[in-house]
Amino acid sequence: MSSHLDTFLADSEKRSFDPEHRRRLDFNIGKYDEKVKVGKQQYADLELARRRAAVRKHKALSNLDRYLVEFETNFVKRGGKVIWAPSEKDAQKEILAIIKHADAHLIVKQKTMLSEELEINELLIKHKREVVETDLGEFIVQVAGEKPYHILTPAMHKSKEDVAELFHEKFGTPQHSTPEDIARFVREQLRLKFIRADVGITGGNFLVADAGALVLTENEGNGLLCYAFPKIHIAVVGIEKIIPSLDDLDLFLPLLATFGTGQLITAYNNLIFGPKAPGEPDGPEQMYVILIDNRRTEVLKHKEQRQALACIRCGACLNACPIYRSVGGYTYGAVYSGPIGSVISPHYMGLKEYNHLSYASSLCGKCTEVCSVHIPLHELLLYNRNETVKKGYPKSGWKFIMKSWKKVMLKRWMIDKTGSRLKNRFFKMFFRKMWGPRRELPRFADKNFKQLWQEKQQNN
Repeated sequence: MSSHLDTFLADSEKRSFDPEHRRRLDFNIGKYDEKVKVGKQQYADLELARRRAAVRKHKALSNLDRYLVEFETNFVKRGGKVIWAPSEKDAQKEILAIIKHADAHLIVKQKTMLSEELEINELLIKHKREVVETDLGEFIVQVAGEKPYHILTPAMHKSKEDVAELFHEKFGTPQHSTPEDIARFVREQLRLKFIRADVGITGGNFLVADAGALVLTENEGNGLLCYAFPKIHIAVVGIEKIIPSLDDLDLFLPLLATFGTGQLITAYNNLIFGPKAPGEPDGPEQMYVILIDNRRTEVLKHKEQRQALACIRCGACLNACPIYRSVGGYTYGAVYSGPIGSVISPHYMGLKEYNHLSYASSLCGKCTEVCSVHIPLHELLLYNRNETVKKGYPKSGWKFIMKSWKKVMLKRWMIDKTGSRLKNRFFKMFFRKMWGPRRELPRFADKNFKQLWQEKQQNN
């Protein structure tokens, strides 16, 4: 039985040397880079905005218990219901209970990575409910029987030809349909689903404590329809999404839009304060916000790694990461991929089994450079690695190599007395396989720097 690490290495090699895969990612991310460069020009001082966002998220995380209770109090005042779910199973149990009690059979969903984390689709299908993804990208991967490839762009790995072929196979649409044709077809399909839906499930970009409001920001309008049409609205939101004040949206919404898609502001920004009030024509009759922990408090325990909970899911770090751009989203074997996923996924899924994700980085620091809320991601990866070593998770062979290396590096005479031939033989014996079959193993020079320097001084 192969380990998660073995699977990761095998998939990485396969994806990295697939030219078509690399071409698609480079093309899509290249378009993203162009738009973000333009979007950032709306800021007079972008660095100041990022620092302010970091400070406000730090404030929220440092007072998480107080702000969550404040949100619950204000949300319940307007007729909403708040359910606390410590784990994935708790969340699944509560969602299923609501749906069964309402005798609901058709559920429409807005794109939310948390629903992937909770495996909501699989849960509902198991209980013979029809669940429909209403975001275009999510709809495509659902039809394909796949998972989202990217935090923000679920179908990034597919070309327009792939999608046309998929829809031709599944729905009988013309084989050479254009993206506009596909969008028109999906819109027509979803309109009937929205009208007939019993329950709408969404995520939440932010929870506003002082207003008791749920914030949904989107570009397609499907999130609003998931809220407005069904009689019951369920929002699944991680506890880390809390922000103190409605005034904070003035900072966070433009940042999310700029770093996420290069827009000045997202097309639809919905503030939802609860179920519809008497006399209001639209909105759900019942609204639930399920606050998800699911090991987020485990990350919160760590003095340094807790900064990762400030993430607003803009996806910028994935697009900047040379590793993600090479191996793609599925290789990580986790809901959250890229640099942010490499920090939080080991804590969500088990550090012992998934610590290799924290090593899936060149530590170039590009992820930190582009983070919209100033999370020092490459540093947090090092903290994860340090914790992995302290807990004794690395393989025994790697421990032996590192102990031997430390012993040699602390004794200068061992480096000086060992000839280049012996050094090269040692490296060939222990590092050739690790270095990979496509790269030439570096060779030690006949004389090291110290010897060359001594000779230079003698000659002078």
